[in-house]
Amino acid sequence: MNRRHCAAAAITLVCALGLLTVPVQAMAAPTPDPSPSPSASVSASAPAVPSPAAPSSEEDLEKIREQIETLYRQAGAATDAYNLAEEQTKKQSGEIVKLAKAIVDGQARIAELKDRAGAQAREQYRNGGLPPGAQLVLSDDPQLFLDGVNKVRTSQQASKTVLAELTRTQEDLETYTQDASSNWHKLETNRVKQAEAKKRINAQIAAAEKLESRLAKKERARLRQLEQDAANRAQSAWLATRPTPNIAVSGATTAAGKAAVAFATAQIGKPYVWGATGPGSYDCSGLTSKAWAAAGRPIPRTSQEQWRLLPRIDIQDIRPGDLIIYHADASHVGMYVGDGAIVHSPRPGRHVTLAGAGSMKILGVVRPDR
Repeated sequence: MNRRHCAAAAITLVCALGLLTVPVQAMAAPTPDPSPSPSASVSASAPAVPSPAAPSSEEDLEKIREQIETLYRQAGAATDAYNLAEEQTKKQSGEIVKLAKAIVDGQARIAELKDRAGAQAREQYRNGGLPPGAQLVLSDDPQLFLDGVNKVRTSQQASKTVLAELTRTQEDLETYTQDASSNWHKLETNRVKQAEAKKRINAQIAAAEKLESRLAKKERARLRQLEQDAANRAQSAWLATRPTPNIAVSGATTAAGKAAVAFATAQIGKPYVWGATGPGSYDCSGLTSKAWAAAGRPIPRTSQEQWRLLPRIDIQDIRPGDLIIYHADASHVGMYVGDGAIVHSPRPGRHVTLAGAGSMKILGVVRPDR
């Protein structure tokens, strides 16, 4: 291989091995195919918050509740973007390490093939520098001539084989180097996405917390009640549209679905932490992905990828273990547990809990074990 290729391969190898010592920041996912994430247009700086004046009426408090809900939804979408970027970063890191090993193995193979080619050249030199064909012509022994013909054929075939493998290995090494460079570029791109999503998440959560911190203790309690009231209204409206027999699907789930539900419900009470996949805390898709992994059915890490890649089913046919995807941007997910309820990890400041399946705007339902 020429010096340019060797240099490129060496640089890529050093970068790949150096990657193993670089900590990867966090976890979460990009904007999905279904629809653009609302966080895409949100500045990384904290959104503007209302004036510090205490709410003067129930209407003012309801507006604050809606603002806080919007901020946390935007943070949830950015968290999904962060999680997917982290998954892609892990994948690219693994690919670079594999390519680095392939480059090292390729370089070793080329060195071995060059040694074999050199040995053949030295053997020819020891024979007086004459080509094998010329040596045969000069032989006056018929038996030696016939033996020599076979040796020449064998030698020629061996030389061709060595040269062909050397060429092929050099071409492979060039491909590995190009692939490593491409994967390194993707890795850096995903790291940038992670950093941007992290800024959005922190800004939106900080803005929501600032809004809530300006309320008196009594107003915060009332705000919590308003949140529950809004969820109850949405759930009641959803239940009113559902055929009663399909809400309490108790025995229709599979063994894997039961295992996933058992895992998810066992996490009730653990705090929401964005980017977390347990065991002490979870974000929404961290909970559902870990639950199904525990059931022996690995699924995509993020709610947007779960919506994009898992089999979709009609909500009329929902059964325990199915995942309900929420909001137009697929930025939230919960696991259906039967009787019109889900288990989910709601948002920062909350814990894994049971909630009404219709308490948020449903985008659709997916079934991991279909």
